[in-house]
Amino acid sequence: MSLTKRDFLKMSAAGLAVLPQALSAQTTLVTLRASVTDLQLLPEQYEKTTVWGFEGHAPGPEIRIAQGARVTRRIVNDLPAPTSVHWHGIRIENAMDGVAGLTQDAIPPGESFEYDFVAPDAGTYWYHSHNRSFEQVARGLHGALIVEEPDALDIDHEEVLILDDWLIDPETAQIPDTFGAMHDLSHAGRLGNYITTNGRYNLSRDVARHDRLRLRLINAANARVFQLGLDGLDGWIVALDGMPLGQPQPIDGTFLLAPAQRIDLIVDVVAEVGGAGHIVQFDRDESFSQVAFEVRSDGTRARRAAPLALPPNPVPVPNLAEARDIALRMEGGAMGGMRGAMMGGRMSSMRDMMQAGQFWAFNGSVGGMDGSPLASLSRGETVRIKITNDTSFPHAMHLHGMHFHEIAADGSLGALRDTTLLQRGEVRDIAFVADNPGKWLLHCHMLSHAASGMMTWVDVA
Repeated sequence: MSLTKRDFLKMSAAGLAVLPQALSAQTTLVTLRASVTDLQLLPEQYEKTTVWGFEGHAPGPEIRIAQGARVTRRIVNDLPAPTSVHWHGIRIENAMDGVAGLTQDAIPPGESFEYDFVAPDAGTYWYHSHNRSFEQVARGLHGALIVEEPDALDIDHEEVLILDDWLIDPETAQIPDTFGAMHDLSHAGRLGNYITTNGRYNLSRDVARHDRLRLRLINAANARVFQLGLDGLDGWIVALDGMPLGQPQPIDGTFLLAPAQRIDLIVDVVAEVGGAGHIVQFDRDESFSQVAFEVRSDGTRARRAAPLALPPNPVPVPNLAEARDIALRMEGGAMGGMRGAMMGGRMSSMRDMMQAGQFWAFNGSVGGMDGSPLASLSRGETVRIKITNDTSFPHAMHLHGMHFHEIAADGSLGALRDTTLLQRGEVRDIAFVADNPGKWLLHCHMLSHAASGMMTWVDVA
């Protein structure tokens, strides 16, 4: 029995899975148990795959609350290793951010930790392990966190779509224990050979022609950048990383979704009855359906006008004229030309770094959480960070605790994000108001890169 990567990708003519029943907002503390479980990830003729999941599922239960509501979860660790949970994209109290080694101690096996925080912004967010995340996220420890706007949208259906890739041995149907492999650490990261949507490879969704859908896409993969497009669907991008665009952006051609990024689409089904609409994934010279919408009937109404913008979230606007400038240069990796960097308080050669499993540097230093911050910031000041990707690989840089504006080429404030993708050689400025006190991680969300040097933090006081 043998399947190639091409076979796995073709089998991922993905559909929509029905997520486990959503956990709604409650006043009592709800348990979210992390444990080892066996799931039927591959087709039925294969054995089940052992994963790490929440409440016996991977992805875990959807958490859905109203904007401004409180999330309370007791994480019970039934795993054979310590863990923690990061609530990705939520502008949260620092003690609740879930970063083991920076904001809390990791939760030991057999113990628990109580998270309690308010979600101030409507949008599409997610939760995932943040202790050895390059392994634990790849094993399945993640789920969706949806914060609803006060007013309902004019749509017929909403779907939360968690895109992921798994590295699976087709002979055993198991996830190989190759976490921390030198090639993954020093190259593009851990890339899977089997692609799923909501943990499934073969589900579809029945729709009617001219149905209007809200699609919330989340990239939970360790390193894969999804290049996506629409077929039989016509739509608009209405939010990035949970934050609404000022005006819906018509989708013309393909769009990218980097690890940890989210994108909200409003789409109309324009395929004919008997056909299907698709979210299409492009992989090198191939394309295939990531998600399929089977058109079973003709809609009762004609197409609607373009959607209105979503209501903005209460994020402070940076004043670029008074911004504090900070530089962040990404260096290292295979084919990067870096000869060495500061590591553990001394200058180390690339050979010494490799022996320590470190391949990347920020501003000439191997990153981590135990050293000095990239910057100590005063609460309320505007910060502008110039990020330079001086490496041979793309990187998705994620800032905890705050959202930032990508600065447009003309110097204006661009989209709000919490994760920005920089291609090799690319330079991008981001700006934000440092309004949230605490120690906030800034790292590459190609998770193998974070584990091997691409991690720093800022201190807001």
